[in-house]
Amino acid sequence: MDGAKPVVGGKQELEGALLQIVHQHHHQSLRQRQQTERAKRDALRSAVRVADLLVATVDGGVQELFVNEKRVELEARALLGTIARYRKQTDQWLAATNEINAVLKEIGDFENWMKIMDFDCKSINVAIRNIHQS
Repeated sequence: MDGAKPVVGGKQELEGALLQIVHQHHHQSLRQRQQTERAKRDALRSAVRVADLLVATVDGGVQELFVNEKRVELEARALLGTIARYRKQTDQWLAATNEINAVLKEIGDFENWMKIMDFDCKSINVAIRNIHQS
């Protein structure tokens, strides 16, 4: 019977050892669960930060594009105004040039008429001299 007592004592030790193993396992599981939750929160925070940075980067680019688009629109409007002004000025120059051409043509016609008149007057003068001398 003495052999039975050590078995009973050994049983208590075995139960204690098993309880201690279960207790350690439970604590390790809790610690691991806490570490996993902490890692999840950190990963989520990092993902949110990365998403915010990406959105900020994209928004910054979009905002810059919007500002550039407005600037291009303003410059295009100014350019259209300048083009209209140049077109009006070109039309005025063209009208003035056509008037000058018409005046020069009239001067040329007058000069030609004067030459014809001069020739006719000289011919008449020669004819009158010939008649007068004969």
